[in-house]
Amino acid sequence: MLLGASLLGVLLFSRLVLKLPWTQVGFSLFFLYLGSGGWRFIRIFIKTVRRDIFGGTVLLRVKAKVRRYLRERRTVPILFAATVQRHPDKTALIFEGTDTHWTFRQLDDYSNSVANFLQAQGLASGDVAALFMENRNEFVGLWLGMAKLGVEAALINTNLRRDALLHCLTSSQAQALVFGSEMAPAVLEIHANLDPSLNLFCSGPWEPSAGPTGAKHLDPLLEDAPKHQPSRPNKGFVDKLFYIYTSGTTGLPKAAIVVHSRYYRMAALVYYGFRMRPDDIVYDCLPLYHSAGNIVGMGQCLIHGMTVVIRKKFSASRFWDDCIKYNCTIVQYIGELCRYLLNQPPREVEGQHRVRMALGNGLRQSIWTEFSSRFHIPQVAEFYGATECNCSLGNFDGQVGACGFNSRILSFVYPIRLVRVNEDTMELIRGPDGLCIPCKPGEPGQLVGIIIQQDPLRRFDGYLNQSANNKKIARDVFKKGDQAYLSGDVLVMDELGYVYFRDRTGDTFRWKGENVSTTEVEGTLSRLLDMADVAVYGVEVPGTEGRAGMAAVASSSSSCDLEHLAQLLQKELPQYARPIFLRFLPELHKTATFKLQKTGLRKEGFDPTVVKDQLFYLDARKGRYVPLDHEAYTRIQAGQEKL
Repeated sequence: MLLGASLLGVLLFSRLVLKLPWTQVGFSLFFLYLGSGGWRFIRIFIKTVRRDIFGGTVLLRVKAKVRRYLRERRTVPILFAATVQRHPDKTALIFEGTDTHWTFRQLDDYSNSVANFLQAQGLASGDVAALFMENRNEFVGLWLGMAKLGVEAALINTNLRRDALLHCLTSSQAQALVFGSEMAPAVLEIHANLDPSLNLFCSGPWEPSAGPTGAKHLDPLLEDAPKHQPSRPNKGFVDKLFYIYTSGTTGLPKAAIVVHSRYYRMAALVYYGFRMRPDDIVYDCLPLYHSAGNIVGMGQCLIHGMTVVIRKKFSASRFWDDCIKYNCTIVQYIGELCRYLLNQPPREVEGQHRVRMALGNGLRQSIWTEFSSRFHIPQVAEFYGATECNCSLGNFDGQVGACGFNSRILSFVYPIRLVRVNEDTMELIRGPDGLCIPCKPGEPGQLVGIIIQQDPLRRFDGYLNQSANNKKIARDVFKKGDQAYLSGDVLVMDELGYVYFRDRTGDTFRWKGENVSTTEVEGTLSRLLDMADVAVYGVEVPGTEGRAGMAAVASSSSSCDLEHLAQLLQKELPQYARPIFLRFLPELHKTATFKLQKTGLRKEGFDPTVVKDQLFYLDARKGRYVPLDHEAYTRIQAGQEKL
């Protein structure tokens, strides 16, 4: 800003006062520019212009299609219908568990049956049906069939139990619940608390005695249902498609709204940005209740006509065998998955696959090159994003360690920024004018995206719970009256505009590929420990991805039955959310606004030479908490303890 004003001043002075010719003025401005550090701009331009032009082309291409589909009121089912028409007999889905192959025509017929059956049951456009099922072909056909009717699917995390599961069902106001037979025990646990009017349908092997009373076996009902295309609902490109539950920043899981345009843009940006091809075969072993598996992965099938191989759960030992068997060319990952593969002993099959691209997020810089070279994968397609965010990033040119980039030359084209935050309170730091302060290259800050509701690429659809939206929106960020989405993540941008993930802020951390809500875990622990003060936070453990959960409890360990506590936590919390470490101390310090101070606790970690309070860790083999002494700490640091 100051440099621009100086150049303008020299220009006016040289021409109007000194009356110099344009040639001399031009040379004067050029040398002033270089002398003021402007050579950096030239260097940045030369190094990034190709990247920026390609990224801008991708953005414009997707934006043009979004505008067209918005005008034509397209939806995901309409886009899928066009895919079916292009190649009805091409394989769309393969379920590895049973080697079941579905063509696009078969997927279309199955989803039509779902739509017609649910319509006969009284469901209509705008209603909600919950889907609680492990990965398989039917999962895709069920939510797609619901979408054809205009029914919004609530995709529920299969790790959830009891209170969290019940919360998801009630908060979505679902009129029907379709669950896999493998989830029947979890449904049975909460059956007494469910609304009696909730329709229950079970998909998969049918054992009436093992399921909740009143549930109907869905499979034969769908076989008898009509397979014709249902009437098109009155829905457009920015209307609701389904809900994905995320722990977000606080509390119980929240239903993030996914509209049709969001589904399309998430799938399309990675398709064009990473140069995918229609004949690619995607290996998708990520949960289909999450956006990575069901949008980034499955969207390539529904919209771009790729074949997707579905695996029920990730298996490090079978990963490359599956890729070879099904001729996969793209594999999906999360950071932890890559580390698990690297921990496997070398095998011949690692070099016999046809995989040309690994697509995902969370691959650490420390193992990036090793992962790519050991498994002979030419392209690592790393991206950054969240289900509800409007500031996704893509590392389109394979910069090692980066999760994306933003142009330093034309940064206004994609209005995202890193802004300064207080890392103790995680509050935005504002300048004297009340606006946020942008970060300089190399300075960590929270990623924010300017919200423009009229632009499908910049809009924020938020959550079903309107009060949760306010916590994700900041106002007066770059100018008075604007709004921006708060990602809750701290990133760093280098001089060339490459962005690197640093940390997750606020009340959430990531472990085992899942977001852990500290407030949910704190609430559960406090209730189980007679309402003791509890602070939950994530701590780094060498050789692991994300952060392991640690709970500081304002109580004495002698007053707590740790073996019984471990048993209760198995019932109350998903495996990824159970604290790995426990710390018992006399009291927890709070701020003036009664917020628990976690910064000091997080820095001290679980090192018994630093922490003088009683420490325990969850012994995976024994299934209970045991004392964390110096020997145990050494084993954990060396990766000899399974966490």
